[in-house]
Amino acid sequence: MGEFSKYGYSGINFKKETAVRFRAFSKEISMSNTEAMEAMLDFFEIHQLSPMDSIDGSLSALEIRIKRRINNAIAIIKSIEQSQTLPTVAMLQSLFEQQLEHEKDNDYFDDDVEFVEKKFEDIQAGEEKLIEETTVPKIRYERLEEKMNSVKNDFNYVLDRVKVVKSGFGKKHLRLELTEEELEKYKRTLRNS
Repeated sequence: MGEFSKYGYSGINFKKETAVRFRAFSKEISMSNTEAMEAMLDFFEIHQLSPMDSIDGSLSALEIRIKRRINNAIAIIKSIEQSQTLPTVAMLQSLFEQQLEHEKDNDYFDDDVEFVEKKFEDIQAGEEKLIEETTVPKIRYERLEEKMNSVKNDFNYVLDRVKVVKSGFGKKHLRLELTEEELEKYKRTLRNS
């Protein structure tokens, strides 16, 4: 008691049952009433808890629920890793390995040849003058070939739909037998090319 005599005391009024419960609690944890109250207040402040908050069961049950949620999150991350990340990494590694093997082959330059696009100017019939020479990567060349084939096919389709119509009053004329949808499709294709 000598240790506490240097502090000033203040009285707080509690209901008799609450005061009895608090004194029994203080004896149970073997502290004085002041130390027990300070320990309780410190606990609430340190853990940012309020005595009015409901914990829904004991702290151990709360800890178990939190661990389950963490384990579920870990399982989801592992699932994502196995189903998405690892296959992607494996594909990239195989691509890089193929590229490295491909570079080691002697025929490396034969497969990745760049094509040369030459532009000529017609000066007279039969004579051509080189205007510009451009190097085109193989992939771009192949795409341009595909576009050209597509345009040729579309043009042939349109030409097949042209019919010569004889008129009783004048010259012959041509009729294009395409639906409006087909015509709009070809216009759009030409605009986007």
